[in-house]
Amino acid sequence: MKLAKAENGHIQIGDTVTDLGSDAVEDISLELRQLLADVFALYLKTKNFHWHMRGSHFRDYHLLLDEHADQIFAMTDDIAERARKIGGATLRSISDISRHQRLKDSDVDRVPAKEMLAELRVDNLQLTKFLRATHETCEKHNDVATASLIEVWIDQTERRTWFLSETLS
Repeated sequence: MKLAKAENGHIQIGDTVTDLGSDAVEDISLELRQLLADVFALYLKTKNFHWHMRGSHFRDYHLLLDEHADQIFAMTDDIAERARKIGGATLRSISDISRHQRLKDSDVDRVPAKEMLAELRVDNLQLTKFLRATHETCEKHNDVATASLIEVWIDQTERRTWFLSETLS
C-alpha cells in the first residue's frame, strides 16, 4: 500500500485523506483484512451447517443458524468499507480470504447437529477474541470510529455465543 503525506500533514492514499498515521492505517487495515476473512469463513461455515442440518430439532436449529448467518454477513460490508475509509486495502477474492482467515473451515460430510452448534460456539468465541485484539489496535492508534463499530460486533458475537451455549445445554 502506497501512503503519501499531504501538504497538511495528513496521510493521503489516492483520494482518501485521514488523520491517522501511516502505521495506524497499515496496522488497522491488516487487522480488518484478517477480521473480514474470519467473518466470511464463519458466515460460510454457519450457512454450511444451516444447509446440512438434520435431526429432531431441524427447524429450530435451521432457523437459528439462518439468523446467525444473516447477522454475520451484515458485518462484512461495514468491515471492508471501514478499511477503505481509512485508506487501507481489503479482501479481493476467495483465495485472499483463505490467505488471511484464522478460523478453520469444515468440509466434513456429515456432522451431528450438536457438534455443528458446538463448533460454531467455539468459532464465535474465537471471533470475539479477534475482535477484542482489533479493538486494542484501534485504541492504540486512537481510531475511535473503528473501535465503536467493533464494540457492536463484539456484543452481537457474544449474543450468538450465548444462544449457541444455551441451545447446547
